[in-house]
Amino acid sequence: MTVSLTDVQAARERIEGVERMRETPVRQSATLGETIGADVWLKLEHFQKTGSFKPRGAYNCICQIAQRGEAERVVAASAGNHAQGVAFAATECGLDSLVFMPETAPQAKIDATRGYGATVELRGDTFADAMAAAQERADEPGTAFVHAYDDADVIAGQGTLGLELLEQVPDLDTVVVPIGGGGLISGVATAMQAADHDVRVVGVQAEAAATAPQSLRKGEPVENETPDTIADGIATGSLSDQTFEIIRERVDEVVTVDDTEIANATLWLLERTKQMVEGAAAASVAPLLSGELDVDGTVAPLLCGGNIDIATLQDVLTRALVDRRQFVTIRIRIDDRPGVLGELASLIGKHDTNIRDVRHDRSEQGLPVGEADIVARLTTPSEAAIERIVEDIEDAGYTVRDVGPS
Repeated sequence: MTVSLTDVQAARERIEGVERMRETPVRQSATLGETIGADVWLKLEHFQKTGSFKPRGAYNCICQIAQRGEAERVVAASAGNHAQGVAFAATECGLDSLVFMPETAPQAKIDATRGYGATVELRGDTFADAMAAAQERADEPGTAFVHAYDDADVIAGQGTLGLELLEQVPDLDTVVVPIGGGGLISGVATAMQAADHDVRVVGVQAEAAATAPQSLRKGEPVENETPDTIADGIATGSLSDQTFEIIRERVDEVVTVDDTEIANATLWLLERTKQMVEGAAAASVAPLLSGELDVDGTVAPLLCGGNIDIATLQDVLTRALVDRRQFVTIRIRIDDRPGVLGELASLIGKHDTNIRDVRHDRSEQGLPVGEADIVARLTTPSEAAIERIVEDIEDAGYTVRDVGPS
């Protein structure tokens, strides 16, 4: 293995000397624990500087580059969180930084990366496009490339999160870690060797961006050239040879979750724990909520990042509400006369339900003269509210023709 427990412990000594780096807290979740029958501790790594775990690995790598005098600036490629980590670490170490990001990267992450001191250049639509541009620039004199996950020093730095967790939750039985390129889980799995008992390490990938399960089955890294998930932080499209080997040797299980499960977990965390996290972080909770991952004893999902773009958050929450049937479209056949819409609005409103938008549909083929359909999108407090609304509308003499997703 390219990364040892000793490497992770050395990385922690380096990081502990950085005033603005944080030991992030853990918080017990009794609600989730009761749901899955385990003792659950959330590792709140989204409280880390820059809003994710990435400064750990970036600093451990860049501080050694600076100490050795190898370069005057560093270059990296990232969809967002690694970009901020590199910018922060380079500034701390007195080096310039240039970060290539895909044009599809959330604007909030682009702005934050610049705010930490990096020059940002946008290239292509995918992480792979940004990576190609960064590697080309890294050949210039006085420049060092800092890979997001295929670097032993970066992996060791990410592993410091695992050492913290073992001290905070010493009876840990299972740790659940999101997987993109595999740097975080490689570091954490290595750190778990410091435990005085076996700790089960479980990785989670977004279904539409999953490469780890296929890679483990094939025995070598498999690429996904078009990863497509709301969890942009883990949409890297591949493991490296290095992270693949560590995952194969030190990770016990890898599961996948779909985007609806990630969206539901994001909303659940916001409602029940008051933690606003990005999709990559919610992915660690998703298989627990869905029942796809059986756990007992003490389990710790890693909330590895909180840098969610507001537009993305809106899309994620809408998807979750649709799945819960709290955001629905209802079609009601009416006599097209004055006062009907007001009557329907009153029936709907008494169930604490908001009408998001409404329209009259008078163009359907075969629609009798003098009749119309009211098509309304509703936000409700619960699925049960929709059932009560339909019952009241039908008791008032109207026909509910359809209730479906918005």
